[in-house]
Amino acid sequence: MSATAPERPIPAATYQNPVLATDFPDPSVLLAPNGYYYAYATQTKRHGQILNFQVARSRNLVDWEYLGEALPDKPAWAAHSQRFWAPDVSRHPDGRYLLYYSAQPNDTTAGLCLGVAVAQDPAGPFVDSGQPLLAGGPGFENIDPMRFVDPATGRQLLFWGSGFGPLRVRELAPDGLSFASGSEATVVVAPRPAGDHSAYGHLIEGSWVRYRAGWYYLFYSGDNCCGPDARYAVLVARARQAEGPYETLAQATGTEGTILIENDRWLAPGHNCLVTDASEQDWLLYHAIDRQQPTFDAINDEQGKSRRVMLLDKVTYDEYGWPRVGTPSTQPQPAPVVAG
Repeated sequence: MSATAPERPIPAATYQNPVLATDFPDPSVLLAPNGYYYAYATQTKRHGQILNFQVARSRNLVDWEYLGEALPDKPAWAAHSQRFWAPDVSRHPDGRYLLYYSAQPNDTTAGLCLGVAVAQDPAGPFVDSGQPLLAGGPGFENIDPMRFVDPATGRQLLFWGSGFGPLRVRELAPDGLSFASGSEATVVVAPRPAGDHSAYGHLIEGSWVRYRAGWYYLFYSGDNCCGPDARYAVLVARARQAEGPYETLAQATGTEGTILIENDRWLAPGHNCLVTDASEQDWLLYHAIDRQQPTFDAINDEQGKSRRVMLLDKVTYDEYGWPRVGTPSTQPQPAPVVAG
């Protein structure tokens, strides 16, 4: 894949959800130096072929070109797995692209692990580093990694967590391939207590951090992404320091703390990433289940064969600085502003 700048496009004036009408769960996006936005997604089956990690690209966040496989070869430690989840790709200062992800190791009795793979091009092919970044842990607590570079300190931090456990953060080593020597994981957001199903947040996952106007915003999702009992929404917490302490919107307002919930068309919206357009407007890219076509020929029945497509919606901030989205848009909307 060439890294040269593409021809100047004509930006989309409007768009309508979904922006990518195929199973594309847990999207993560980056803007590469070549002017393309690249989006990555969880393992799927497409036209009968299993893709470990999906990748697509766009010049305007609306019209997406599907590129296919980002990690063509599974790592030796997860060679037999069909559970490759939630890739997050970011660019290292040395020009490499780092793909953080979670996968089931060959030992099916072990919990999911965090892994990291490397490529010279944002489209891949990514090659695994050779061993898990973080192994063990019960069930699926070690999933949904997101690398964040703190603009205040330059430190590289990895956020992750799920499996009815907390969201955590830990400093990465300078090369991004291991954790910093002597570093320890810190809890940033705890789930609601067991048995508390009155609001979202009993299971929390899908961390995504955005620094804005002196606040570190931690977007995350809960409770159940998929299947016949899918109940999912986007929540948020914020802090003055990247590693916390964080206050959730629920704690600050005494509400459920959601900023994006379902509607009559789109079920279980969540696991977002966030991108800022050329006008400094924030946008949420996320998945949701289309009630008109909720399932597909999936790899297995683990997540109820839910078909999760990619949606896009604008983020606004209220008078207290808290982000808001509402529900997934169903009508044409003004498109993001992108550089020509």
